[in-house]
Amino acid sequence: MAKFDVVVVGAGIVGLAVAREVLIRRPGAAVAVIEKETDVAAHQTGHNSGVIHGGIYYEPGSLKARLCVEGAARMYEYAQEHGIPHERCGKLIVAIDGSEIPRLDALEERGIANGVPGLRRVGANEIGDIEPNATGLSALHAPNTGIIDYAEVSRAIHRELVEQGVSFNFGTTVLGITEGTSCRVNTAKGPVEANEVIVCAGLWSDRIARTSGDDVSPRIVPFRGVYLRLEQQAEPVVRGMVYPVPDPTLPFLGVHVTKHMSGHVMLGPTAMVVPSRDGYLFRTMRGRDVWETLSWPGTWQVARKYWRTGIDEIRLAVSKRAYVRAAAQYVPSLDVNQLDGTFHSGVRAQALDRAGNLVDDFVISRSGSVAHVRNAPSPAATSAFSLARELVDRIVAA
Repeated sequence: MAKFDVVVVGAGIVGLAVAREVLIRRPGAAVAVIEKETDVAAHQTGHNSGVIHGGIYYEPGSLKARLCVEGAARMYEYAQEHGIPHERCGKLIVAIDGSEIPRLDALEERGIANGVPGLRRVGANEIGDIEPNATGLSALHAPNTGIIDYAEVSRAIHRELVEQGVSFNFGTTVLGITEGTSCRVNTAKGPVEANEVIVCAGLWSDRIARTSGDDVSPRIVPFRGVYLRLEQQAEPVVRGMVYPVPDPTLPFLGVHVTKHMSGHVMLGPTAMVVPSRDGYLFRTMRGRDVWETLSWPGTWQVARKYWRTGIDEIRLAVSKRAYVRAAAQYVPSLDVNQLDGTFHSGVRAQALDRAGNLVDDFVISRSGSVAHVRNAPSPAATSAFSLARELVDRIVAA
């Protein structure tokens, strides 16, 4: 049985950043990464919006608020150091009617409290100066928000870790973790022993935690988000990103308009519960995933609480015209004929507690020498390096 100082479960960007942080603290440590897929960044890391978030939305004092601003700075530094293409293209959060102004005020207060670099309020005239095709009553401008390809970042970290002797075990499913004098990671290919284990399993984080004896709550419920792509133009419809003012009761940011590193502009995403944790195509269904979603009491509480929102999401999912109209409220030049007919989809690992609360903050649990990341949705990719430091602080002695 192989023996390591630290085993990391999951080769998404957070798991890779954790392995890197361990080696920064303990040069020469024996570190292994176990991943059930055949490559890094196979799920949330490789299917997200590619935004380096500024840190505006998060409750001051929360892990997200504390780790996002620092994480963005470290992400830019890493990209610069390793020659990874990125752009600080900025973001506007636009209020289109008077009812949204108090929520925009609250976001401004949060952003200032969280230390978001360069955040400022702009009026209707200046909206057009920043984004010529956007319109609204008032907006927040976050010039430090940017774009990057997180899969490319993950590949760079992977190369760095391989050079430092980290053992990568791809195509290896973790069944559970048991603790004795050391930790035993039980996999479909046999056990692996470690002094400490850090589990960054994303969409499957709750399942590994439960089979390892951790709490049954929160439960991961998969939400599929779809982005529609616009035809590429010589002059993109946006210079950076334009977002609506979000509903503060939901952890989703609404349909927004985002430029990507490819040069394409995307509209999205939607947010619908799907019958599989890898449901990048809606028709993908997995019986165990369906059962775990439907048997969780929190799922039904969310359905009762947000059924109107669910209907709106279904409408957007079935009607491209409705989808484009949602974004055209603040970028009026958008038209359904500008869509190129393709889409990009991702599945968000949304944690729900038993009472049906959509868990918003990062959730980390620890039992002895094992730590589980139980909830790491956006801005986990932005925060990867700072979240990794937090995890290693909690589980591995410096």
